[in-house]
Amino acid sequence: MDEIGFSVFDTAIGACAIAWTARGVCGFHLPQADPTHTRQRLMRRFAGARETAPPPDVQRVIDDVIALLRGELADLSEVPLDLERVPAFHRRVYEVARRIPAGRTLTYGELAEQLGDARLARDVGQALGSNPIAVIVPCHRVLAAGGRAGGFSAPGGVDTKRRLLEIEQARIGNEPQLF
Repeated sequence: MDEIGFSVFDTAIGACAIAWTARGVCGFHLPQADPTHTRQRLMRRFAGARETAPPPDVQRVIDDVIALLRGELADLSEVPLDLERVPAFHRRVYEVARRIPAGRTLTYGELAEQLGDARLARDVGQALGSNPIAVIVPCHRVLAAGGRAGGFSAPGGVDTKRRLLEIEQARIGNEPQLF
């Protein structure tokens, strides 16, 4: 198994954590109650991970996440990911989700249609619910039918999802911005 490094860093919404291998980013955690809890959550998910200074390519990702969470434009769609621990269907869902630009949204059904079968909307929701790399794989940009916020499994739930969409100036409710 590859060695996993991680780092905890401050953002406009609190301390986030990122994990990586030699192949790319393999984990990301939104803020918990405090940086210690964020660190502990990441260490539970990646037993044996080592906290260390991020390599330059990961530091660029951190800088982009900080900018995005500050409300600036930042494109995370090309960040190299290590998704070897993720099921194949989930990887397909994440590929489509990564193409949704900041400020825009899709519904679970629309994302499923892009995968070739609108009946997969629930499966899409389950895949996004177990997204190990939230924000970088922007699951917050995927809404329930009718443009409702739907669920969000990250700390803070739907409130966090709404906050991320507000930072990106996306509309939710009856006026979803579709790409």
